[in-house]
Parts: sequence; C-alpha cells; structure tokens
Amino acid sequence: MLNLVTTPQSLDERFREAVSALRTPETGRAPGDPVRDGTGLTGAQAKDLFDAQLTSRHLDLAARWLRSFNEGFHTAASSGHEGGAAVAAVLRGDDPALLHHRSAAFYCVRAADASATSGADRARRLEEAARDVLRGVVASVRDPITGGRDKIFGNPALHLIPALSAGGSHLPRAAGLAHALTRSGSSGGSSDGRSGSFEGSSDGRSGPLEGSSDRRSGLLEGSSDGRAWPDDAIVVASFGDGAPGRAGGVAGLDVAGRLDFAGQRVPLLLVCEDDTPGGPDPDGWTARVLRGRPGLRYSYADGCDLAAVFDAAAEAVEFVRTERRPAVLHLATVHLLGPAGEPDPGRDPLIDTARLLAEAGLYTPDEVLTRYDEVGWQVRKAAEEVLGEPKLAALGEIAGTLAPRRPLRVAQTAGEVPETAVRERLFDGRLPEDAAPMTLAQTIGATLTDALATYPGLLVFGPATTRGGRHGVTAGLHARDGDRIFDSPPDTTTILGLALGAGTAGLLPVPELDGLAALWGGLEQLRTEAATMGHLSAGAYRNPMVLRVPGLAQPFGVGGHLDNDNTVAALRDVPGLVVAVPARAADAAPMLRSCLAAAAVDGTVSVFLEPVALYQTRDLYQQGDNEWLAPYPAPGEWAEDHVPIGRARTYGLGSAQDLTIVTYGNGVRMSLRVAAQLAADGYGSRVVDLRWLNPLPTADLVREAGMTGRVLIVDETRRSGGVGEGVLAALVDGAFVGSVRRVAAADAPVPLGPAAQHVLVGEDAITQGAHTLLAR
Repeated sequence: MLNLVTTPQSLDERFREAVSALRTPETGRAPGDPVRDGTGLTGAQAKDLFDAQLTSRHLDLAARWLRSFNEGFHTAASSGHEGGAAVAAVLRGDDPALLHHRSAAFYCVRAADASATSGADRARRLEEAARDVLRGVVASVRDPITGGRDKIFGNPALHLIPALSAGGSHLPRAAGLAHALTRSGSSGGSSDGRSGSFEGSSDGRSGPLEGSSDRRSGLLEGSSDGRAWPDDAIVVASFGDGAPGRAGGVAGLDVAGRLDFAGQRVPLLLVCEDDTPGGPDPDGWTARVLRGRPGLRYSYADGCDLAAVFDAAAEAVEFVRTERRPAVLHLATVHLLGPAGEPDPGRDPLIDTARLLAEAGLYTPDEVLTRYDEVGWQVRKAAEEVLGEPKLAALGEIAGTLAPRRPLRVAQTAGEVPETAVRERLFDGRLPEDAAPMTLAQTIGATLTDALATYPGLLVFGPATTRGGRHGVTAGLHARDGDRIFDSPPDTTTILGLALGAGTAGLLPVPELDGLAALWGGLEQLRTEAATMGHLSAGAYRNPMVLRVPGLAQPFGVGGHLDNDNTVAALRDVPGLVVAVPARAADAAPMLRSCLAAAAVDGTVSVFLEPVALYQTRDLYQQGDNEWLAPYPAPGEWAEDHVPIGRARTYGLGSAQDLTIVTYGNGVRMSLRVAAQLAADGYGSRVVDLRWLNPLPTADLVREAGMTGRVLIVDETRRSGGVGEGVLAALVDGAFVGSVRRVAAADAPVPLGPAAQHVLVGEDAITQGAHTLLAR
C-alpha cells in the first residue's frame, strides 16, 4: 500500500523516523573529500547544501503554520524539489535565473552564497533568505521582489528575474534573454557572425550604429541588470513536468532549438523538475518529449540524489557556458505536501541527503536531527518576525510600479533627433521628408527606419519581416540594417518570448505579428509576463516593447473571420498596457515615436494596432484628392508634432456645434466622410479620433462631448465588450449630460465577402445614427 504524505506532521514524522534508523561508518570522509566515490560534490559542500534544503523544507512548514491563523497567503510547496539546491551550487551568482514556484532551495543557495566570506556569514545569509521568502508568504512590503504584491522567487540583487507564469510561459522569455545576451554586449557576438536571424542573414554590421549618440550604447537607460551580466553568463530557467505539453513550454523549447539550429548562440539551461505521480523515470513520457527536442542537449538525474544532481548539473552548466548552446536537465523529483490523496512513492530528497551525509561519516543521525531542529527554529523565528511587517495599504502603493508615466521625459525623448549622417546612410541618401506625401504603411516604415537611427538597441522582427512582413510595411528595412531586422517563427508565443527576453536584457524590441487574430495565443504572456514585470519586481526589472499588430476589420468584404478580427476587449483589460491605433499617416509617425520613447524611458509595453484597410488608402472625400496622405515630418518638427499617450485628435467640420462623433481606426475616415455630408446639409460636427484605446483620452472625450451635447459613438469592434462601452462609461463618469447613441459592429464573426457589410460598421449606419441624434 502506498504511503500518503499530505500533512506537515506526517512529513516531519517520516523524516525523523528515517533519520533515526540511519547508521554511520566507523571511518568517515574528510569534509574536503568527495561525499561519495565518483562524485565531484565534497562533504563540506554537501553539508552547506543540506542546510539550504532544510531551510526550504521548514519554509513550507512555516507557510502552513502561518496559514493556520490566516497570516500566510501562499502555500505552494517546494518539498520534494530540494535537489534544486545542487543546481544553484554549480551556477554563478551572476547567472540570471527564472525560477518556478517550487524553487525555494535554489533561492536559498543563491542567497546564501552571495558574497559570503565565511561559514558564519553564509549562515546569516541563509537566515535572511528564509526571511525574504516568508515576506512573500505574508505579503510584506519588504519582500525583495514584489514588495508585497505577490509571492514569487525573485531578487534583483541575486539576478533572479520574476517568473509568474502558468504552463512554462516564462521559457520563451528565458530563451529570448539568452539570445539577447549575445546582442546586448553582455555575452559577445554570434558564433558564426549571424546576430539573431533564424535564417542566418547578416550584412556584417553589428552593435550600435557608427556615429550614434554615446548616451545610447544599445542598452536602454534605466534598464535592468543586463548590463552587469558578464560575457560568459548563462540563463537558467526551471519548470515543472506539465510545461512541455503547454503552449509556453512548447514554444520555449522550440525557439531554443531553432536558434541553435540556425547557428545562434543560446546560453540557456532549462531545468525540468518532474514530479510525475508514481515517480518519473528516464524512459517516461516527459523524458521522451525532452530528449526528442532538436537542438537541445539532454541529461537526466534523480532529483532526490544530491550528488547525482550536482554532477549532472555541473556537466550541463559547463556545456552551456563553454559551447554557448542550450541544454535541458531533467530531474526526477517528488511532490510532497501535495493535494490530499496524492500517492507518494516513498522518496524524499531530505532523507536521501541525510543518508548521504551519514554514510560519509559527516553527520550522525542525532546531529542530523539537531541540525534539522536548529534550522526549523531559525525559520519559525523568522516567520514570527515578518508577521509584524507592514503590508500594502493603498491603491497607489499597489499600482505605483505597474505603468510609470513620465510624459515630459517621453516627449523629450520622442523629439530627439538622430545624427544626420546616420539617417542618410540608413535612407541611402533619400530622406523621407523630401519625398512625396506618404500612405499610412509608408509612414510606419519610414518611422521604423528613423527609430533604427535613434535607438541602437532597437530590434525589428516577426514572420517574414525581412521581406516586408505580411503587408509590406517593413519592405527595405533589412537592406538598411540587416543585423537588427530578422525573421522569426510565426508562433506568437515565440515572438513575444524573444521580445520579452530582449527587453529584459535592455534592448528595445519591436516585434510584428501577422494579424490581430494571432495575438490571442500570446495573451497570457502580455498579461502575466509583459505588462506586469514592473509590478512584480517593484520596478527593478522591465521589458519594454512596441508590438506591431496589423488588424481591425476591412469594411470592403475582404478576408473573412481571421483576417477581420475586430475585437480588442482583452487588450483593454490588461492593466498598464498601452493600445495605440493610428488612423492616418499624419498621426502614425508621432504616435509610434511616443510608444518607442515610452518604452525607452518608462519600460512601457505598447500594442501598436495598425488598421490594415487604411495601409494604402490615399483619398478621403473623392478619388484622387490624396487627402489621406501626409508628408513625412522632418526631424526638426518631431518635438512640435509630439502626440502624448492618451490624447485624442479633433476635426471640426462646418460649425462643429451640432454633433460630436467619437471614433478611431477605420471609423475616422468613414466618420469624416459622413461629417462632410452633414456639413453640406447645414449640420456642424466634431469628429474625435481617440487614437489611444488604453488609456482612453477621457478628458478630451468629455470636453468634446460637452461642446455639442450630442455624441455618436462609432465603434468598429463588437457591441458587447467593445470600445464603445468604455467610451460610454467615461462619459457617465465625466458627468456628461446630453444625448448619446452608439453604432457598433454586430456580435458575430466577420464573414467572407459582401456579407461582411451586415456585421461591420458602414457609412450608412453612421449617417442614420447621426440623423437620429440631430432630430432630438
């Protein structure tokens, strides 16, 4: 019959019973000798790691003690995963690590070994590590990573990067960070001269542009500790056995292998802590999945055997550090203190380490139990101490680091002018301000080129980016700077992972997706990995990004459901995320510069949603008028043309006193056309282009609504959950008194062909809505 280890008491009792039955040899080993034959782990190292394992175990017991009187708020246990202590021991303290939620032993070793000068100093640091972990358990504002906002294993002083994710969604970021280290100057160049392209293309240029400003060295001002990571640093990420079967885990394993296959340096160690019920083995399903991943060196060890883990981890780390290639270390662990009724096969890493020490003659059974109780007393004492520490007490404290906004700094950065010589080289002497007026697509392409001149750490990538992307917006960029423009796999999770890793390393990624429908597969990353990084690290880490997404519907019957995805509700629900929608060329350049500057200054994550139907539009009122085009602004005009995040644009037609039309994207052009016809009929309109869907330009919206007392909301997203609902709420909150009507897309997928007109907003519906309001 299988034992059930589901309570702290039963776990404690079994440990004591097992240790009491141990026997020590008459002649023991010296502390400097291998703890057993054939291993590189010495007795002294084993004793130190055992202290960390004991601390980890007692942290689990203390968390449950705190929870018993409602003072502990996180009880996910690391018991059974204490073998991770040996992985931490063979790494360096400046190797960045992303840890999953059962990595307390790893954290304790990293904290105890940080600059420790003596055994007493190490013991003191171990006690402080326990205190820091418990601060997360009780949601103390002194928690070293989240400041009481959540419970994760992270600490910027220890190079531990927050990884609050489900299903291994932090693995793509880990792969992206390892890849980015070879770009940011932290880990040297690519092994074969290829700097990031999965296709291996390069034009020989690398690093900051020649002649670029000394202030920008490729790493963003105020970026995290990426600039301190040494040339031979490696990235480590731990994950559970469920991750290889979930989207994030699959993408992380895949992109690491793809990069290696393409000849890119990826110094990444992936550690799978497999606690499959019944006991994992080298021939189990997880092992076969991991062993079969191309481009990943695979190794296996019993996670309960400290010496075996130490040796396997040392070999894997040496491979990754020397070869700069990815590897996966598969550890057979066990989930103790799990759900009631979970079978335990009788394995416990603490018992195995105690046996290892006893058989080496380094501890007697009584000494093991004495040490167990001493560490337990120290951890319980720390738990009592953190009980009285303050907790977050106001909304400002909770959200203060979520999305910092420094508009004056952003405006200054957005208006900075790159050096003329650099621009002329990138544009091949044909500057865009000297060209004819441009379309929306052409303006975005030119602005990205200027961004390459302005930010040496800028990276532009996505599916077929080097060939212009799906809609040709990035055409020619690769020829201008082939090192920083590259293609990626089409998978959204992979693209976002590469961007998140690059941003964490201090670069400025501008990834591109195929379309809005492709975004939803990566929504978890945007929500838990991207927009909340500052929130989860109390501002210590950030991952700036400007995500370009061609989208919104095409009201001309082209594409069908996927190509005409017309919902953004999920984006507006992500706290801190900026959502920009440029409707025309005149706004595209300053808005994109604002997003880039906010990323550089504040670490902002923006979604730059580009209306596909307007990419090549030239005319507004009649064929050949070219009024939807705009000249590209010269650098000297950038400061004056700056568009702050969250500010709308208003067009006045006629007297502009009778009706306010609030819209965005495709709705801007249609509303302007309707407003022109209304003006011809004697009615004056104000067309408000929101431009920003998150945050909404509430002040501008309420002001313009009050100018007429009649508001028509033209919302091309769906009636339920659409942007119009947010506009209505803003009007109510702003105490607007007047008439409001809404025109929105139907709550249905967009069909193919002319039938789309029955779902999407059109000019006839806008005209009808306007006349209904004007008749009141």
